Amino acid sequence: MAIAHPFISINIAVLTISDSRTEVDDASGKVLVDRATEAGHQVVDKRIVADDIYQIRAAVSGWIADENVNAVISTGGTGVTGRDGTPEAIKPLLDKEIEGFGEIFRMLSYQEIKTSTVQSRALSGVANGTYLFCLPGSSGACRTGWDKLIKDQLDSTHRPCNLVELMPRLRER
Repeated sequence: MAIAHPFISINIAVLTISDSRTEVDDASGKVLVDRATEAGHQVVDKRIVADDIYQIRAAVSGWIADENVNAVISTGGTGVTGRDGTPEAIKPLLDKEIEGFGEIFRMLSYQEIKTSTVQSRALSGVANGTYLFCLPGSSGACRTGWDKLIKDQLDSTHRPCNLVELMPRLRER
């Protein structure tokens, strides 16, 4: 008989990285907030910062240091043009990169946008016990990332394993 595992609501921060979006037209950030909330999690902070590695690092570093934040999901800045700098901003902050996240995201994305997915530098990792997920800026990419990948990994009932059971801050509760 399988052991039932209880659902654990986690605290998530959402970061939109854009030089042009505002709260009024931030469709991607809204998708992530809505999906996380619908899944039973708490969105404890949401911000929009310019596509500038230092502004990105400042926001994410604050959340990494905040014991109240278990995961950060960003949208935007993962492409290969202009000021796209999310990977350059985030990678130096990581204790460990989760390479499989980007690989699986691009595999899933390929089914929707074919070879255009090679332009995505989606990534994930962990820093100070906080899990970070960096998605492209389109609302479609955010739906794909959440619905087909992140949702299960942030669900403590998902088997055979999930990231919630590895979160050190939750084990200390």
